[in-house]
Amino acid sequence: MNTVLIFAGGTGQRMNSRAKPKQFLELHGKPIIIHTIELFERHPQIDQIVVVCLREWIKELELQLKKNYICKVRLITEGGKTGHESIYLGLKAMRELCGDDDVVLIHDGVRPLVTEELISENIETVRKFGNAITVAPATETISVVDEEENIVTVEKRDKIRVAKAPQSFLYRDIMGAYERARKEDVLTVDSAQLMNYYGYKLHTVTCSQYNMKITAPSDFYIYRALYEALENQQIFGI
Repeated sequence: MNTVLIFAGGTGQRMNSRAKPKQFLELHGKPIIIHTIELFERHPQIDQIVVVCLREWIKELELQLKKNYICKVRLITEGGKTGHESIYLGLKAMRELCGDDDVVLIHDGVRPLVTEELISENIETVRKFGNAITVAPATETISVVDEEENIVTVEKRDKIRVAKAPQSFLYRDIMGAYERARKEDVLTVDSAQLMNYYGYKLHTVTCSQYNMKITAPSDFYIYRALYEALENQQIFGI
């Protein structure tokens, strides 16, 4: 079985949106999170979806799922104070839904431009190697600085990859890592960093730069332009 864990528990402070969390900002009548969920809803290999959501917005999410005829969401659970904690709570809530050898794709609720091909490649790579980390090639030079903001090293761009999502694993591996991290008080920025911390060899799947995460106001406008360009491509064949 292939399960998607979509975490959308953040308040979106960098978005400066007081009325709504960033995942509920709307484009063409749908919240961003629904645009994201629909990509997995339509994928033939995805069996079920679990969503981690802000407690105060769970009812709204339920209404939006019904309104947009989303059928694969099996569970909505409350998020935590951090992304790390939200993923842990989602994985824990999934215990009755997933077997040890099931594939779990972990994805941001505000990353709505993932492709069908990328989802398929994640699943295939996990089945073959045990995990799949979506990455994009670095397009600018990466520099490491010290405490005084002086450049220490300049990395070779051809060896640098930007970690994105989905990040996909066997359920037993990712659940075990988050449980261990909870006991050892380890916090990480994402699942790839956590699995690397615990010594897992991580396998990559390459995506385009368009697989963006909507974090700041400018991201929303870039996403809107990309979304409309893709819509025009489908309609007009451009």
